[in-house]
Amino acid sequence: MKTYTKESLTEALLNIRSMGWVPCSRPGNVGGIGNTIEDLLGIPENNLPIPNAAEWELKTQRVNTTSLTTLFHMEPSPRVLRFVPNILLPFYGWPHQEAGKKHPPNEMSFRQTISGLGRSDRGFTVVVNNLLRKLEISFDSSAVSTRHSEWLETVKMRIGLGELDPQPYWGFDDLFHKAGTKLLNTFYIEAETKVIDGQTHYSYQNITILKGFKIENFLYAIESGDIFVDFDARTGHNHGTKFRLRRNKLPNLYSEVIKIA
Repeated sequence: MKTYTKESLTEALLNIRSMGWVPCSRPGNVGGIGNTIEDLLGIPENNLPIPNAAEWELKTQRVNTTSLTTLFHMEPSPRVLRFVPNILLPFYGWPHQEAGKKHPPNEMSFRQTISGLGRSDRGFTVVVNNLLRKLEISFDSSAVSTRHSEWLETVKMRIGLGELDPQPYWGFDDLFHKAGTKLLNTFYIEAETKVIDGQTHYSYQNITILKGFKIENFLYAIESGDIFVDFDARTGHNHGTKFRLRRNKLPNLYSEVIKIA
């Protein structure tokens, strides 16, 4: 396995940028952009071997994508309750669209992608509670869209229409530890994509060094609608709770942004 200094890694990335269009090294892999550049660098997945330095992360993204970037997975507290499968899914879930087809007839779903900028059509939002230093999930039945009125009636029968009690949350310190570990220092590379002779190719373009992750910026991104909490659970499987970010917003989470190319 190769090792790099920050300077030699920067040089290697600039060399890859100068290569122009390079074929995807792992066809069919949804993480092809990141996998291909890792293979070109000769490094293992999600691991930048830079000795004698703080932890570094390599993140890649398509230039013109509208997709959200997953920052990390983290289940809410109190974790002993296993809140998503044990409370949100059975009491606030709805019939899965594949129930009775791909999944059993009683399969339920709870899928919500929410931020602190307004409530979802099912009444959920994220609240930054600075007093208690918590990021909380809140439910307001009066904010539920009329098209979900039948679902709301089932919620009323199952658990009532009050606020979530207890409310699932993430402590600021836990968030900073998790996000800081994953995102403390980042090489952020954007790539264009096109198909050449039936094979996906990438052209790595913008290279930015991001240093000094700030929890204050992270919380502001929650409130402004740039970071989302993404629940994705069904009766048979909880796909995990993710924190996801709008395209091009990653540099906003850092105190130092260094544009390389």
